[in-house]
Amino acid sequence: MTATDPAALTAALIRCPSVTPLEGGALVLLEGVLSRAGFVCTRVDRGGTSNLFARWGRKGANRSFGFNGHTDVVPVGDLAAWRHDPFKADIVDGWMYGRGACDMKSGVAAFVAAAVDFVGDTPPDGAIVLAITGDEEGEATDGTVALLDWMATHGEAMSVCLVGEPTCPTVLGEAMKVGRRGSLNGYFTVTGVQGHAAYPHRAKNPVHALARLVDGLASTPLDQGTAHFDPSTLAVVTFDVGNPATNVIPAAARATVNIRFNDAHSGASVTAWLRAKADAVAAEFGVTIDLRVTISGESFLTPPGPLSDLVARAVQAETGVTPALSTSGGTSDARFVKNHCPVVEFGLVGQTMHQVDERVEVAQIHQLKAIYARILTDYFA
Repeated sequence: MTATDPAALTAALIRCPSVTPLEGGALVLLEGVLSRAGFVCTRVDRGGTSNLFARWGRKGANRSFGFNGHTDVVPVGDLAAWRHDPFKADIVDGWMYGRGACDMKSGVAAFVAAAVDFVGDTPPDGAIVLAITGDEEGEATDGTVALLDWMATHGEAMSVCLVGEPTCPTVLGEAMKVGRRGSLNGYFTVTGVQGHAAYPHRAKNPVHALARLVDGLASTPLDQGTAHFDPSTLAVVTFDVGNPATNVIPAAARATVNIRFNDAHSGASVTAWLRAKADAVAAEFGVTIDLRVTISGESFLTPPGPLSDLVARAVQAETGVTPALSTSGGTSDARFVKNHCPVVEFGLVGQTMHQVDERVEVAQIHQLKAIYARILTDYFA
């Protein structure tokens, strides 16, 4: 059997302009590759989002190794700033350029190549499942969530799952993700009483109240970190008044904070903390403060154990590097998968993801395929 070239597959995927929410031909391409290898493929499109479910082996098998990834990419930004066409997959000095080269068409290609070769050479006693979405870089409401909903309805399951996001800061093999922080946005609107700036006692200044509130939030540590997580963080990302007049105290002011919280908290507990802080400031200044919260994901941890050990052994065998167990970074679709089965993340070096001239070292795509292939071999051994 001729080995599947993961770099060639990465290049083919890069040439699919799958900027969220466009499918761009990427899932059609993968469906063809997987179908020819004997995978049963189903499109699970929902809400204008394209998704692909693929399974080799019997539904309801005693053990099923799952892979989750995405083929959608972020916009290219300033096209003139790119030295190489973002959808051409140029290879220069051993590096492949293109949007999605790092995040994460190379990861998807490496696993697909490993899985196709594995089932062809050594058919496993069990099933291999791929849940590939086109909505990870977007709202993420009809991507992996839709795939998991469909799986639950149709009796499909993964025993464990590997998410192929880039996880390594500088060197392939140095880190895997065993959890992620939660992410929450808090939107504050402070309403006071408009007045003349020369007579501040006749007004209720919402700007002063909002400044007190956001300073108190930013100056108060949420925690000191936990066993597997760094301290939670809060960033003030907007502070808006929109008042062009220097002699008018405005009626309202707005601010937004983003909080990345560890497993010492939940979205509900952080929301309650924000509400209590806002109520205290509102009472002090005699204003009203409205708070709206959106939670894009709760913190979670897959405790170190059989799955992380399996991945670590394969990484060490192929790279000579033992990966650290990390929970850093933003959110990923692992936050949805963790409700279905144990999940860890491992992929390439992520230094150029979302950047102009995003690129991946071609040799590392082949190395990643070898790691994924060893993981499959060891899992089904």
